[in-house]
Amino acid sequence: MKKYDVCVIKGDGIGPEIIEEAIKVLDAVSHKFNFELNFDYRLMGGAAIDIMGVPLPDETLNAAKSSDAVLFGAIGGAKWDGLPRELRPESGLLKIRKELGAFANLRPAMIFDELINASTLKPEIIKGVDIMVVRELTGGIYFGQPRVKNEKDALNTMCYNATEIERVAKVAFEAALLRNKKITLVDKANVLETSQLWREVVSELAKNYAGINLEFMYVDNAAMQLVRAPAQFDVILTENLFGDILSDEASMICGSIGLLPSASIGGKVGIYEPIHGSAPDIAGQGIANPIATILSAAMMLKYAFGENEAAAAIESAVRAVLRDGYRTKDIAQYDAKEICSTAEIGSIIADYAAKA
Repeated sequence: MKKYDVCVIKGDGIGPEIIEEAIKVLDAVSHKFNFELNFDYRLMGGAAIDIMGVPLPDETLNAAKSSDAVLFGAIGGAKWDGLPRELRPESGLLKIRKELGAFANLRPAMIFDELINASTLKPEIIKGVDIMVVRELTGGIYFGQPRVKNEKDALNTMCYNATEIERVAKVAFEAALLRNKKITLVDKANVLETSQLWREVVSELAKNYAGINLEFMYVDNAAMQLVRAPAQFDVILTENLFGDILSDEASMICGSIGLLPSASIGGKVGIYEPIHGSAPDIAGQGIANPIATILSAAMMLKYAFGENEAAAAIESAVRAVLRDGYRTKDIAQYDAKEICSTAEIGSIIADYAAKA
């Protein structure tokens, strides 16, 4: 029997609730497909600050580095907003991504036919949309040095080198090979030297992928096109700041941020997490939607472990549950036959996955 070690970081707000449901589903498919998951629970974010005084304790980082994958919920909340930047929960997430070498963030944005009316866009505009945003995650302006702030001015620097660009571009090209063989590089090459380097490096790499259609689009146009005609996109490749913004935009055209997963990969250990935040305003009420976390767990099975059958069973179970009308409160207005709590819908998905 294959065995995998998973570092589990529940985090803050709704993090513990949604992670519990993902674990429930993982237990179901691991039994069905005959592999074993060893879960090692660790602290990060506000929960770690309250107990250990830092957002990312060394014990958590070491456990993550020695695991096969990290399954993560969400961090942050108003409780910790007044802390210095280096002590805020979010700094722990930035650091663990950097330390694990998780330089490529994969964010699928797909339309579930059963929830097509949940989007603010017309059904005929979004039907069939299936986008993969590949965002560079450990470079760019978020990590640029120097960074300065005083009373009169502030400075952040955006820096990229060819190696950083090429390695994330390879991830995008490999993803495109398994999809519709189209990549849109989103940049601002008309005004930014970093974007000009992106175009040069990606264009050179494209020579090794003759079957891929590579196109270029300025970020402001891409933001408009995602709303005007999102079905034109297959794989979107972009740098850290642009990817942060565009992936959130892409997620919202799908109707609910509670449905979409992500994977941060590239190093030895990847991080798998929902794209939404910790939502402290609904924590503990049993109304959070765990589907994004459950689908993140499916991405973990696929990308970290190669357990493709188990991942497909989870994805099929989610679609079947939505088809059969089970909904959490956030999507209850869209053809709900039964409104479920966080734990209830997790159990139903686990049951469907075990029978898939």
